[in-house]
Amino acid sequence: MSPIPLGIFAASAAKIIRAGYFAGGVGLGSTVNKFTFPLDIRSILATGLSFTENGPSGFANSGVAGYFAGGNSSIATVDKIAFPDDSRTTLGTGLSVARGDATPMSNSGVAGYVVGGGSYSTVVDKFAFPSDSRTTLGTGLSTARAYAGGMSNQGVAGYSGAGYDGGRLTSVEKFAFPSDTRSTLGTGVTTAAASVAGMANSGVAGYISGGNTPGTITTVNKFTFPADTRSVLGTGLATARNNHKGMANSGTAGYFGGGNTAGTLYSDVEKFAFPSDSRSILATGLSAAGYGVSAMANEAV
Repeated sequence: MSPIPLGIFAASAAKIIRAGYFAGGVGLGSTVNKFTFPLDIRSILATGLSFTENGPSGFANSGVAGYFAGGNSSIATVDKIAFPDDSRTTLGTGLSVARGDATPMSNSGVAGYVVGGGSYSTVVDKFAFPSDSRTTLGTGLSTARAYAGGMSNQGVAGYSGAGYDGGRLTSVEKFAFPSDTRSTLGTGVTTAAASVAGMANSGVAGYISGGNTPGTITTVNKFTFPADTRSVLGTGLATARNNHKGMANSGTAGYFGGGNTAGTLYSDVEKFAFPSDSRSILATGLSAAGYGVSAMANEAV
């Protein structure tokens, strides 16, 4: 038998590293926190974001790269974090309209999406993988919104739920992959809320948590795929919060981190184990308390 070069083993090992990332907003700024799965060990990337804006949107092409896009109303920049070395580049083409507080969705291997945001936009920008070429969907949101929660069922659909259009919303809009046809779920979130967070256990269920009603809440809404039936977790967030973000390692756990309520900023990261949805809090949270953060994950999909 011919010997196998050790470099092959090294390359294979690098490809199976999975991790979640939190970045941006008030508190973290350009800093990127990385939580390596499954032990949730936190490190800080040597190279952070190229910008420090509040409210960027994070999405990922698992196994390849993650992206942080936009922020506030003045930036269209999209930074790309290559997996597994976490090197950063900035796309030559950013968002079609500078905006923050948009909803991220991703269909790994196919495209990432930045939905709505800004001053209550209907615009949906689509970045095709692996070229990162940008188009804008002909059919955007039916209701202009910002501060919504995003979740994705890989290969099936992406969702933008709740948010704000001048008033708080309960509706959840669904974009079927790969056609990007839009529909609205018959059942939305239980309470009209803005500044919610979303994440998903791909193939099983998506989750929308917390938010401003205008009081902050601990509620976690669960939408079971593929029927999109809604339930409410018996155990919600440990701490009521808004302006937080979520990411997930499908098949294992989802995470909600950062946020604020009544002037108090949070650095803790709450973990919901799949499929039981039992909640714990990571021993090590974000490197700084903050809100308006963004998140994405190189997950096991």
